[in-house]
Amino acid sequence: MFDVVPFDSRAGTYALASLHAVCFPKPWDAAAISALLVTPGTFAFAHEDGFVLARVAGAEAEILTLAVAPLARGQGLGRALLQAVITKAAKMGAAHLFLEVGVDNPAAQALYGGLGFARVGTRKAYYDGGDALVLRLSLPAKFA
Repeated sequence: MFDVVPFDSRAGTYALASLHAVCFPKPWDAAAISALLVTPGTFAFAHEDGFVLARVAGAEAEILTLAVAPLARGQGLGRALLQAVITKAAKMGAAHLFLEVGVDNPAAQALYGGLGFARVGTRKAYYDGGDALVLRLSLPAKFA
C-alpha cells in the first residue's frame, strides 16, 4: 500500500527534519538527524509523509523516532514504517525492539499494541515532565 523505502542519507535530511517539525513540539533538526544516521547500526525508512529512525546494537534494537504527518495519520503509514524496521532489525540480529511512547498518546499506543509491543516499564518525566511507557517487541515478529 505504501512505498516505504530505506532512507539514503546522501539524499539529505532536511525533508525528515521538516516532517519531524510538524509532528513534535521539540523537533530534531537536520543536523541532529544526520548525526544519528552516521552512528553504527542506525537506519531509517521513509515515505513522503513520514519516516522512522531506528538502531540496532547487539541483540537489542530501538525506535528512535517515528513521525507521520498529521494529515496522513490513521491510514496505515506508521504501521508500514514500523513493519519495515521490525523486519530489518530482526535481519540485523536483534532479539528485541524497544521504544518509548507518551502516556498521553493513545493513538500511538494502539499502533504499537497492534503490532505486538508490550509494556515493560515506565520512564517518569521522560517527555518534558510527562511520563513515557517503555514497550518491547520480541523478534522475529509476525504481523497480520
